[in-house]
Amino acid sequence: MANDIIRKLESLVPELTEALGQASSLEELEAARVRFLGRKGLLADLMSGLTALGPDERPAAGKAANQVKAAMTALWEERLQALKDRAQEQVLSVFDPSMPSWAPDLGSLHPVTRVTREICTVFMGLGFEVVSGPEVENDFHNFEALNLPPEHPARDMQDTLYISDSILLRTHTSPLQVRTMLARKPPLGVIAPGKVYRRDSDLTHTPMFHQVEGLLVDRCVTLADLRGTLTAFVRTVFGHDTKVRFRPSFFPFTEPSAEVDISCVICGGKGRLGQEPCRVCKETGWVEILGCGMVDPAVFHKVGYEDGAYTGFAFGLGVERIAMLKYGIGDLRMFFENDLRFLRQFA
Repeated sequence: MANDIIRKLESLVPELTEALGQASSLEELEAARVRFLGRKGLLADLMSGLTALGPDERPAAGKAANQVKAAMTALWEERLQALKDRAQEQVLSVFDPSMPSWAPDLGSLHPVTRVTREICTVFMGLGFEVVSGPEVENDFHNFEALNLPPEHPARDMQDTLYISDSILLRTHTSPLQVRTMLARKPPLGVIAPGKVYRRDSDLTHTPMFHQVEGLLVDRCVTLADLRGTLTAFVRTVFGHDTKVRFRPSFFPFTEPSAEVDISCVICGGKGRLGQEPCRVCKETGWVEILGCGMVDPAVFHKVGYEDGAYTGFAFGLGVERIAMLKYGIGDLRMFFENDLRFLRQFA
């Protein structure tokens, strides 16, 4: 009985060899494996009969079964590798390495990032240094050092997202000006780009937006220096024909303070587009873009500068505002919707 099982086991090797020779695809090769080497295949069926052999016959039959299994497995793996090699050769036979590859989709800079970098480049050309710092601030750097004590009504305009009673998400990048003055003595000129947060959410405001703020401190800095610096910036970004005007305003940390308007870049300062009124400037021909002023002496006192020793100016602008005017974008929300149709226009 043992000899019959051994003969049947050995006969599986030529049968598998023939089946493998007829297999021309990986699917047919897998079918042959299942038929001969599967859990319910021919080899497993014959090996299950070993339990019926006597103790003196079982060792020889078991040895033969293991040898046959090893031989069949080797034959199948050899054929599998051959089919894979042939498939690879077919792929390489039609591959032309001299042909150009597919162009990768590299994307582009977001318009807010693009404008932020442009603004920083302009002010760096004027001698300013870029500084950065934490977006989570304490009350002193965000408000008190900027002449905004706890009871100051101007805080209501920047009511923001608090983490605790004295820790909050910064409402402007002015805290970086404070940190710079606390760490360094004049002369100094810095710009502070970054994200800021306020409790606003409507068609023209978002809870998070981007600012660039600037500070110049030295002896004998005047309002004329401020006007000349900002005029140079505006005309570099929007063109040398752009008109600039300064209007009196109020900020707690500057005195005197001003709002800066430019001639409308959409209608050319005319107030109308053909026969239609300009929606951007509301027919005035002017568009507000930033606030500025001479640093209030109270701020210098807070950071430990000698009273009366220094003067300086500060300014702040919203990056999204500049980007909307520069690229003619009419809806603030487009910056945050991640619509690829919009973003591809800046590639």
